[in-house]
Amino acid sequence: MTTITRRDWMGVLARSAPARLAHLLGATPQHSILRNPEIGAVMVRGRAGATGAPFNLGEMTVTRCTLQLEDGLIGHAYVQGRDKAHAIRAAIVDAQMQGPDANDIFARIVSPLLLDENVRKAAIASKAAATKVEFFTMVRGVD
Repeated sequence: MTTITRRDWMGVLARSAPARLAHLLGATPQHSILRNPEIGAVMVRGRAGATGAPFNLGEMTVTRCTLQLEDGLIGHAYVQGRDKAHAIRAAIVDAQMQGPDANDIFARIVSPLLLDENVRKAAIASKAAATKVEFFTMVRGVD
């Protein structure tokens, strides 16, 4: 398996399109809910110029969930928005990634989601590059 950390795969799951995750996961395995999906808000922080002092940008809606699979593995998820089903699916995949089938789950679910994310990032970068302006100074000579 690729050396992907739990933080990384949870981020990929959280940023994934809900319909795409549902398609890749297929039927949800048997599980018991430990913490029902809850909708709340978190403060989003930013930095001026990406390096300056941090400031509070605003709040973002998130949904969190914790569940346990039949084999005892526990999964957690925090996803953007109010989609409770997305939070449940992300928590299921988180639990599965901690088990013996992690390589299969990575190849079947996480890797395609990571590829989707990279394609989205490339499209955004390409669109931004099209608006890039190059500034230059012409030398006028000696006065």
